[in-house]
Amino acid sequence: MPIPVKVDTGDRLRQNLALLHAGSTVSIELSTPAGQKAKFRTIFIGYLPKQYILVQFPESNKLGRFSQYIKQGTSVTIRGLIEGHEGAVLAFVTNIKQTLQIPSRIMVLEFPHTVTLQHLRSSIRIDTKINTRVKIDQGYWQATITNLSISGGQLNIIDGDKLVLTENKVIEVIIENSEGDGNIKLNAVICNLKKQSNGLAFGVKFKDDSKAQVIELLHLVITDENEY
Repeated sequence: MPIPVKVDTGDRLRQNLALLHAGSTVSIELSTPAGQKAKFRTIFIGYLPKQYILVQFPESNKLGRFSQYIKQGTSVTIRGLIEGHEGAVLAFVTNIKQTLQIPSRIMVLEFPHTVTLQHLRSSIRIDTKINTRVKIDQGYWQATITNLSISGGQLNIIDGDKLVLTENKVIEVIIENSEGDGNIKLNAVICNLKKQSNGLAFGVKFKDDSKAQVIELLHLVITDENEY
């Protein structure tokens, strides 16, 4: 897999940050001193080069006990999606500089020294826990997508030991959209099989006609605080 490119602070960094439009959905990930991690969806407001970046507070009812950690000095990871030919993920690590209550609840972040830019077409692979249904022949099976890239992924089916699968078999992967606006359906081909003690694991390669849907799913996974 291609190594993500780190962009130095300067003209090139500002040009890439400028691709993340004001009002774009981003995710903010933080860790507690005990090592617990949480990810929340929020809105990118904008930035002043070499000085600070502004993002909205996540919704209070979703922060829960993590609200106490959104304070000056806390390290956070921001990830956003840059729209383009196939899209790209822009990510950077920074610290909270201060928080504001007026005119709205805003986090002021330190301007990062570097950002990581990874094009989705480079087959970036993301660990996931996406509950899905898999249509195999005329039957449906509950499964979990454990990792995902634009080209393929890994699926686990509990109690799938009764299934008789072969490589190159065409299946349909169905994901219920957590936003409630329809399902995402992906056509895929099985490319490897592995028996497990509690079921069956197998890799899939997505067919070309599902490329747009795979990109949509990657976008949702990256910014979804619940990670499906």
